[in-house]
Formats: sequence, structure tokens, C-alpha cells
Amino acid sequence: MKAIETIDELESLYDAAVPTSLEKVATHLTPLYRQWIEASRFVIVSTVGPEGTDASPRGDIETVVHIADDKTVWLPDWRGNNRIDTLRNIVRDGRVSLMFMVPGSNNVVRINGRGILTTDNKALAHFERNNKQPKTVAVISTEEVYFQCAKAMMRSTLWTSDDESSQVPTAGDFIKEFKAGFDGSTYDTDYPENAKAKMW
Repeated sequence: MKAIETIDELESLYDAAVPTSLEKVATHLTPLYRQWIEASRFVIVSTVGPEGTDASPRGDIETVVHIADDKTVWLPDWRGNNRIDTLRNIVRDGRVSLMFMVPGSNNVVRINGRGILTTDNKALAHFERNNKQPKTVAVISTEEVYFQCAKAMMRSTLWTSDDESSQVPTAGDFIKEFKAGFDGSTYDTDYPENAKAKMW
């Protein structure tokens, strides 16, 4: 299979960028971008490190990030599986991309920027829930913010399709594939409730 090896070769396959795809890009959080992000409870965080790339979903019961100012968002790291792939990457290479989604909207808002991790008391306390705080907070400085064309969501009918989860493996199925004798059914039954109890 022949690879495309030059930018000239790549660009020759496409027309010029649609002007509005460039005009919609801001270097800070405008009032409308801020309004959109404040409505989002779910974000995909993309990072890069020596081992390669990583993309991680993050969600919350309220706005998934705190907008500190028109150039900065804070993203808490709540309890998880402790792989901390995303966090390792941020420490070693600050490049971060965020993709915010809002249920029912076919648009996606993206931030490209640079991040650091902090255990600053003010940042941790801002997210306190049920007397618990996140372990760390990613402080992300915005370099670009823009909305993504709705075509991908529209093609996939992500928000309008019926529940299709019965067609795919469960979490227990995935673990059982790698761990002989693992009781995937019990895991799938118990895990959601256990996860809720340990959410914070």
C-alpha cells in the first residue's frame, strides 16, 4: 500500500479549506465558546508522550472543566484505574487537545493548547464533592478554540440512534478475554454500582 509522503501530495487531493473553517478559530474563549463549554459534562482528552498518543474520556455531573479565565481551563482527575497515561504524558509533553460534547448537539467544541498538572490547594478545593477532592488538576492554556463541523455526528446518528450496546462486548467480556476463568458476568453486574459508590 503506497503511503502519501509529502504535504504537497496530500494537498493536491483536496480543495482549499472552506473559509469559515478558518474564521471560526479563536485564541481565547469567546463568550459563545465559553457558554458552550460550560454546558458540557463530557470531554475527550488527547495527549502525546514518548510511548505515543493517548485519548481519554472524562465526565462529570456538572461542567466537566472549570473556566478559570478566557485563556485557561482546569480539568480535575477523579478516581479511576490509576493507569495515569494522560497525566504522565502531560508531565513529559504539555501538548493537550480537548473535545467537548453536549448530548443532542451535533457540534463539537475543541481546544488545542498546553497543560501542566498541579496539586494547588485552591484548584483542588474548587472541585470538592462529598468531602473528596481530585488527586490532581490539569491547568490547560488555550492556544486554539473552535467548533467542529456537525457532519461526523450527523453521519453516525450518535444522539438519534437506538441503544445499540447489546451488539458489543461488555467490560467483563473484555477482561475475560485476557484473564482465563474471570467471572465477567458478575463483574458487569456489580461494577456499575461499585463505581458509583467510588465516583469521587
